[in-house]
Amino acid sequence: MNDAAVNAGDKTSNRIIKVDALARVEGEGALYLKVRENNIEDLKFTIYEPPRFFEALLEGRAYKDAPDITARICGICPMAYIMGASQAMEQALGVKVGGQLRNLRRLAYCGEWIESHVLHAFLLHAPDFMGYEDSIQLSKDHPELVRNALDLKKTGNEIIEVLGGRAIHPINLKVGGFHALPKLSRVKALREALKRGLDTSLEMTRAVGGFDFPDYEHDYLCVSLHHPDEYAITEGNIVTNRGLSIPVAEFEEHFDEEHVEHSNALHGVMKGESQPYLTGPIARYNNNFGQLSLLCHEIAKQAKLPRVVKNPFQSILVRLVETVYAFEEALRLVDIYEPPAACDVALTPRAGRGAGCTEAPRGICYHRYDLDAAGDILAARIVPPTSQNQKQIEQDLHGVASKNLALDDEKLKYLCEQSIRNYDPCISCATHFLKLTVDRD
Repeated sequence: MNDAAVNAGDKTSNRIIKVDALARVEGEGALYLKVRENNIEDLKFTIYEPPRFFEALLEGRAYKDAPDITARICGICPMAYIMGASQAMEQALGVKVGGQLRNLRRLAYCGEWIESHVLHAFLLHAPDFMGYEDSIQLSKDHPELVRNALDLKKTGNEIIEVLGGRAIHPINLKVGGFHALPKLSRVKALREALKRGLDTSLEMTRAVGGFDFPDYEHDYLCVSLHHPDEYAITEGNIVTNRGLSIPVAEFEEHFDEEHVEHSNALHGVMKGESQPYLTGPIARYNNNFGQLSLLCHEIAKQAKLPRVVKNPFQSILVRLVETVYAFEEALRLVDIYEPPAACDVALTPRAGRGAGCTEAPRGICYHRYDLDAAGDILAARIVPPTSQNQKQIEQDLHGVASKNLALDDEKLKYLCEQSIRNYDPCISCATHFLKLTVDRD
């Protein structure tokens, strides 16, 4: 239960509301909203994340250590860090992982999308739309919904366990491939759970399509990966819906991070413009809709999801369409899997620079490493999706609050909290996020 302290006196002026903890998102943060004469005079959105120094921690370590170390950045999305680091190192070392090894990586990433999307959609975000304080209260009235969600998440975790050795911080993936190949029988045994999961995910997507979404839209600058042959998850160029298309290695030429006085967290921007951008499910969907399956197109239509999504509150629905796709893709990869001749590709240390980028559930996760001749790390840069989205979150908050200033403080506060949950900010470290101060005059 959030604590709130409201100054006594006239509720139409000089009101301050403080929310010390917001459940169902990760990390610590604050929102300061100052309203004067029915206009937002000041809005500051802050995320407090303790320094973790992963980039400095990597300096001097061998290239092969990067995937295991960076996986500890996030317990929900270890694949994003394992694969981004691995691909960056492979580029620096001049090798490419293809064939069934690439398919296994993509299958593992499908598992991460499933478990992360379902966790967010039904245990963290759905209570906002269904009128419940949290998933515990939701489960009392809708136990089957929560059970189905947990079953879907379990299937995603099982994929990661089969391929990665364990579901949390998997240990079997490495630069160049895998330490050991999964048993063929275990891979094929995933099929039945995936078939059930596909049917369940379709049913649950239809149900979420009936939610009442708040009336707010924004014309986003959408940034995602794009691959010519598939819905981009593990590889591709970085593209925008405004015409930019670049190889991953050119990310830092076009995108940057800004430090703002009111936040310890960096804000992702388009370089030279300080323009916020959106990465994540809506950006992927808008940029790559044509590469989703026909079944995904049909379920999106049934759920009344437009071809181009501009309402951030519909992100929960886009995540579920992507969950359907992940189940379909996982089934396809399981059906075509045959063990390759080797579990990895040969690697020879050398000096170089490499960049990697994959689509974490929350958006693109960028890695860049410089190596010396022995293959030791000289410098590292990691740009996770939540930091890239922070400036856009702040812009959304301004837009949502401006449109709803007639609401009383409690309802406006909740709507702002829900706006942040649209982004599913990374939940690896904590479960509390927002402090809200509303100063009205």
